[in-house]
Amino acid sequence: MAYWQARPGTAPAWYVEPYAYESKAMSSYDYDAIIVGGGHNGLTCAGYLQRAGLRVLVLERRPIVGGAVCTEEVIPGYRIDVGSSAHIMIHLTPIVRDLELERYGLEYVDMDPYAYYPLLDGSGAIGLYRDVDKTCQSIARVSPRDAEAYRRFVAYWRPLNEAIFETFMNPPSVTQLFGRMAGAQMRAGGVGGSLESVRKLIAPYGQLITETFESEAMRAFMAWLGAQSGPAPDEVASGDHFGWYAMMHLSGAKHPKGGSGMLTQAMARSLEAAGGVVALDAPVRRILVSGGRAEGVEIEDGTRYTAPIVISNAHIWTTMLDLVSEVDLAPAFRERVRNIRVGNGFGMTVRCAAEELPDYAGAPSGGRPHESHHGLQMLCPSLDYLRRAFADHSRGMPSREPAVIAMTFSAIDPAVAPPGKHTVFLWSQYFPYELADGRRWDDVREEVADSILEVLYRYAPNMRGKIIDRFIQSPLDIERRLGLPRGNVMHVEMSFDQMFFFRPLPELASYRTPLRGLYMTGASMHPGGGVFGASGYNTARVVLADRARARKLWAGAGVAAGVAGAAGAWLGKKREGRAKDQ
Repeated sequence: MAYWQARPGTAPAWYVEPYAYESKAMSSYDYDAIIVGGGHNGLTCAGYLQRAGLRVLVLERRPIVGGAVCTEEVIPGYRIDVGSSAHIMIHLTPIVRDLELERYGLEYVDMDPYAYYPLLDGSGAIGLYRDVDKTCQSIARVSPRDAEAYRRFVAYWRPLNEAIFETFMNPPSVTQLFGRMAGAQMRAGGVGGSLESVRKLIAPYGQLITETFESEAMRAFMAWLGAQSGPAPDEVASGDHFGWYAMMHLSGAKHPKGGSGMLTQAMARSLEAAGGVVALDAPVRRILVSGGRAEGVEIEDGTRYTAPIVISNAHIWTTMLDLVSEVDLAPAFRERVRNIRVGNGFGMTVRCAAEELPDYAGAPSGGRPHESHHGLQMLCPSLDYLRRAFADHSRGMPSREPAVIAMTFSAIDPAVAPPGKHTVFLWSQYFPYELADGRRWDDVREEVADSILEVLYRYAPNMRGKIIDRFIQSPLDIERRLGLPRGNVMHVEMSFDQMFFFRPLPELASYRTPLRGLYMTGASMHPGGGVFGASGYNTARVVLADRARARKLWAGAGVAAGVAGAAGAWLGKKREGRAKDQ
């Protein structure tokens, strides 16, 4: 019995019943669907398909599920997130509820304020809280006019992004995107307001931030937040990378108790409880194709698993250029895939075990837990500072003065560190995957990690000498460990020409591929990177809808065959009758 049948009232609105009629050929497969890669989007897709009645196998190349949402003890005694840490957008989706993840061990801790900006000169700090009023009160202590500007920012951008969010939770559609946006814009300000919204969406977010706020603190704070998806502050059509943060007052930000990987661990347990299978240490060597249709996969040890549906959660390059044989795809299509802009990396991390927490001059804490440690600590003195960091990256150089985000989850979740100790994660931009001077990342990673820590020491001098150990992830390290080509944690560039119905290519935007039965999910696909799960959710919808159409075709073929058989029998009897009369 399907999950939704077993638990009445829990089926999502888009759910379709599984096959009532399947061919004998279908039943000969090992599984109904195989997922390549156990990242959070792959596990989301698998969870929905299994609960819809399919037999699902997830194959993960590493000894632990999670992909870029994974927690490991890479420093003994400390639970270290080796990929994403803050979970934001997934809380706007039904995924946690639908897959019953809390039942399988997931417990979230609120990050409030979700972002914190200590001024370098120690004159104060700004917190962005779930509550808009509290946020404005915090901003007002630095700039009263910016507090009012922020309130207008939320009022303007939130309705627009609520409309955009609806498009994130569906396969991308030109009519749906612009229709929903136009509706929100017209409600906000008529035709004139609609045109202004279009202008803001196609403007660089650095320009919009400069228009919106007057203090350097707020400009730097919001620009550094906007930069998290990858585009530089002056990139055209990046406006919503700033505007999106109005949605934070709906979702907030959370961190799983025990580390980011507790999300994917719960997903795996939920899937297995529903009857699905997760295989670890099972790297896929190739996707099996016959007659233009995916038929299963072969893993590195030569074992083959068959299924009429294969869904790749791997990178688009990995899937189409490595796992699918070049004889199975048109040369022109492979070239288009090869030309997808993956970029030259953009970030790296230094994850530290520490004796104490940062003591920011603008928010004194004595190195002990404080609200400044609850969320993302944004260390970027000015918008021009961020621009200079990106300029270094554009020249193929590690940023000499990098912008840094500090994350101190042990302050809200003591279980991730030994008693009296702490974790301090430092995400930093910008760092190219290919270095212009010919140096190798294996030779410079320690030196660059030192430069990132120096930024922390400028803001929190107490941390100098308090780092016990560190785990470095350069762009090359990210590629090696997480299987992300060129170290891009978003898979492909999050620029407008590779978003929505363009992501990663128009012909792939529906999650379908040129090969029948082969689908794509994950950050390479709409709506992109981050701990969201929308790509996996949408892919499951597409797969189930395709199966429903196939069922109708099978049923139609069966009816047609029955009618033809009855007609043939009737004609045969008529012929027999005529023969007797003669």
